[in-house]
Amino acid sequence: MSKKEDFINFINNGYISKGESIILGGALLDGEALPDAHVKVPLKTLNRHGLIAGATGTGKTKTIQVLSEQLSSLGIPVLMMDIKGDFSGIAKSGEELPFITERHAKINIPYSTCGFPVELMTISEQNGVRLRATVSEFGPVLFSRILGLNDTQAGVVSVIFKYCDDNKMALLDLKDIKKVLNYITEEGKDEIEESYGKISTSTTGTILRKVIELEQQGGDLFFGEMSFDIDDLMRFDENGKGYINIIRLTDIQDKPKLFSTFMLSLLAEIYQQMPEKGDADQPELVIFIDEAHLIFNEASKALLEQIETIIKLIRSKGVGVFFVTQNPMDVPSGVLSQLGLKIQHALRAFTANDRQAIKQTADNYPISEYYKTDVVLTSLGIGEALVTALNEKGIPTPLAATMMRAPMSRMDILTDNEIDEINAKSKLVKKYSELMDRDSAYEMLNKKIETVEKAAAEQQQQETEEKEDKKTSDTTGAITKSVVKVLTSATFIRGAFGILSKMFKK
Repeated sequence: MSKKEDFINFINNGYISKGESIILGGALLDGEALPDAHVKVPLKTLNRHGLIAGATGTGKTKTIQVLSEQLSSLGIPVLMMDIKGDFSGIAKSGEELPFITERHAKINIPYSTCGFPVELMTISEQNGVRLRATVSEFGPVLFSRILGLNDTQAGVVSVIFKYCDDNKMALLDLKDIKKVLNYITEEGKDEIEESYGKISTSTTGTILRKVIELEQQGGDLFFGEMSFDIDDLMRFDENGKGYINIIRLTDIQDKPKLFSTFMLSLLAEIYQQMPEKGDADQPELVIFIDEAHLIFNEASKALLEQIETIIKLIRSKGVGVFFVTQNPMDVPSGVLSQLGLKIQHALRAFTANDRQAIKQTADNYPISEYYKTDVVLTSLGIGEALVTALNEKGIPTPLAATMMRAPMSRMDILTDNEIDEINAKSKLVKKYSELMDRDSAYEMLNKKIETVEKAAAEQQQQETEEKEDKKTSDTTGAITKSVVKVLTSATFIRGAFGILSKMFKK
């Protein structure tokens, strides 16, 4: 048996799947695409998370597009965090071009064009379904970790949440928590100290500065009502295709704090709300996080630990999370170890550090007698990738250099008119477009302060009036006393009797 035949049997045996699977493409050997050696990922293992990595321009976005299309076709909703803004074309049919037809002929996979149901979402000022969450929904622990607070500062945040709970004051947006911080260091200082203990003004000042930093990165747009219901991510169109929810984040690359905040809150909310699924045959939702380094580069140690914990636990809810980045070293080792599917596009070696990173990347893949991994990593073409996944028993599949299939949808962005058209038809845009601002901590504390100030003003007015009355009374008393003193003096009496005596003599 020839080396090629051995390799085809090796790939086919390694990628056997009893249940539904997604075909990524055809395996490559010595640069040749083999039509009878398809690289497949079982649906059953897609909740084990994954990594899609590679240098700019090597085909990562198209790989996400292919995965999203296949998932949607099988009735599995997708959530895509689109930072570069080049993913929206999935809503429209692609074009059958000669190079695509040729590619699919090489890997023996039929090709057709198709568009997919899409919702365009936003956490900033872009048009689309508005995604929001309240401060209360985060809770004191998660909110403290997002702000990067130490234990003492986190303790004060816990006091704030407890005080607001005890007084039935909702913490909805950032102006609420800023108002409470100001209140507990000024007007309400004695009240807080009596019930919850003394709080340092330097501590509250630090927390306030952290909140303002988050606010300046767009947090004031994200925190508020109405909160997004994660059930709205699990929708299907009239043909049974899962919706592909695209969060447009093109204006958030310089706001890593907001991105980390949103991503972590979304994962936490999905974990808390979704029921346990156990060992299901397919995921309930698959999430792709593009430019994942934006999360990890700016995250505190506590935040990284929180992300790692959620990634470990969320797969039991039937949710798969895929990190997309240029260099796999961007993902912390604790998270990287949780990832079952790895799709590695080409890496480029321009410096000694690049070569070292490629060697480290190669060491993270299964050893293969058919490839020298570090060499293959630098020689892959556009739309080619090294793939290893988990089979249905949870065992890593053979490493396969793969010619990836092409997307069925448009490999380009939507026009502004096409975006407006999608938003106009969206039920979710209408549902979440209204900005609510019901009475919360900000309004209630303002009223409380106004009431106290009004009572203080009335008390001061009363004291002023009492002082005036007392002054008037004292003056009148003094005059009366003077008159009485004069009238009862010996001099006045003798003078009066002298006048009377003269009158009687007459």
